[in-house]
Parts: sequence; structure tokens; C-alpha cells
Amino acid sequence: MREYRMSDTSPHPSSESLRKLRHEEILRTAPEEISAKRRHPIVIVVDNVRSLYNVGSIFRSCDGALVEKLYLCGFSPYPPRKEIAKTALSADESVPWEYVYDVCDAIRTLRSEGWRIAALEHTTGSISCFEMTTEMFPLAIVVGNEVAGVSDDALALCDLAIEIPMFGTKQSLNVAVATGIICFESVRALSADFPCQNHK
Repeated sequence: MREYRMSDTSPHPSSESLRKLRHEEILRTAPEEISAKRRHPIVIVVDNVRSLYNVGSIFRSCDGALVEKLYLCGFSPYPPRKEIAKTALSADESVPWEYVYDVCDAIRTLRSEGWRIAALEHTTGSISCFEMTTEMFPLAIVVGNEVAGVSDDALALCDLAIEIPMFGTKQSLNVAVATGIICFESVRALSADFPCQNHK
């Protein structure tokens, strides 16, 4: 097996120069300032995700990626719930969200507002999340149930499907993990139009 070593001329700092930042040193946007920031043109639509803890984690990823809005649909739980708050870590207070019982109603509303609709799902025509481009936005991304995935009715209303390539023996990731990945792959795809705005 080939051995990989960091070159002495590497531009990266040596391990001796690294220090973990203290909590108070990590820059973040104050809650009272978040409304003034330009949000990324990304909407996440949660289609029948059962776990309260998954929903809380999705809130946290949506906050970190500064998405436009989060829709919770079907039997997906919604705040206020202590289980959601436990994994959201107050992101349920910073992310604009709405509960809509019928996911198809949420999708139709978004389309009427000019959003392109994508399913995060393995389909016969899915593209890799690594192939996302700026031209695909504004984009609403539907994420599905832990077992069944995106519902057939919702998928029928989508303009495209996006998948996260898997390289091991499993065919999918936990829905909250997958949502975090697609949120930040979307931010990466938008980086030309949204230069790093962290804490500005």
C-alpha cells in the first residue's frame, strides 16, 4: 500500500501550530443579527420524516447553511418539542419554518413562487450532488422518510433528482446526515454568487 506523507513544503500549518479554538473564539452570527443576512436560495422540504431527533438535526443543518426556509410536511414533527430542541440547539428559533400537512401543496406553492424542485433520491435520472451548479438555483430540495424515502406523489412533482454518491456497502445515509450534506453542497455550488459571508 502506498504511503502518503505531507511534504516539508506543504502550505498547510504543522500540527504543532494548530490549537483548538475556545468556544468564545469561534465567530458566529448573533441571533439578533441573523435576519439581516442574505440567505442562500435553498429551501428544504421534509416529507414524512418520523424522528424528532432527525428533525432537530435538520434544523441545525439549515441554520448552518443559512437556507431560506424549512417546510415540515405530513407526519413530520414540528416545534415546540423538547426532542427537537435537544438536537436543534435553538436552530428552531433561527430558521424560518412552516408546517404544511400535504407535501404536494408545499411543492406547488414553491413552484408558483419560482422555485425549481429537486428530490434527494436515487432514481433512474438522478445527478450527483457533486455536479450541482449555480444555474440550478433557487432550489427547493425534498428529503424523504427514513425508510421509504421521498413519496411517489412528491417525486412526481419534482423537476429533477439529486443523489449523494455512496462508496461503501450501504445505499443511503441517515436523512439528517444527508440533509446536512445537500445543504452544504448547495452552498458550495452557489459560492460564485455568494462569496464567503461568514460573520459579515
